[in-house]
Amino acid sequence: MSGSGADEDGEAPRKRAPWGAMALVLLMGVALVRNGAGHLHTGPPQPASAAGPGVLGSASPGARASALTYSIASRVRIPAIQVDAPVVPVGLDASGWVSAPPPENPNLAGWFTGGVSPGEKGTAVIVGHVDNQDGPAVFYGLGSLRQGNRVEVRRQDGRTAVFQVYGNQVFSKKNFPGDRVYKSKGAPELRVITCGGHYSEEHGYAGNVVVFARLVDVH
Repeated sequence: MSGSGADEDGEAPRKRAPWGAMALVLLMGVALVRNGAGHLHTGPPQPASAAGPGVLGSASPGARASALTYSIASRVRIPAIQVDAPVVPVGLDASGWVSAPPPENPNLAGWFTGGVSPGEKGTAVIVGHVDNQDGPAVFYGLGSLRQGNRVEVRRQDGRTAVFQVYGNQVFSKKNFPGDRVYKSKGAPELRVITCGGHYSEEHGYAGNVVVFARLVDVH
């Protein structure tokens, strides 16, 4: 949605971020974490591309749904990895990085308000932690998503935007391809992002897991 007025739900539109110039997402993770029973995890699942160059699926085939108007995201569901989490708005921090939701609440995702809302024409972005000091967080299983899995985003206007995954890759934070990840493809798309790739105690995760999805239905 463009323009300066509020939409039919009384929600004011947000200023769009310049994707090509924007810094990558910062989502701290602790990698080797202990759960409540004290068992040591070897880290979250990773897409196949974590071990080498990945091949992104085609965004063009398959059913598509018509774009929606602006509405704030309120909840995200990813049935394949048992995610059902509230969504809070996040923006950019003082360094120009996308902020993450508070890590103290592991079952919390963030919708980046500098982009479009989920279901609008363009690329919407939802972020979340992979883990925290207490164990796995909301997007711990994100790296295991495959083509065809669904991501459902509930909006404050009462509608649910349903996206179908067509790619899942790990990108280095040092060479994060902002244009490729964030650039609008002229249709409603979604990126779901968390930390991933190689982990070291000194630097944390070296990359970001990025799920690519397109709008296929509206409930």
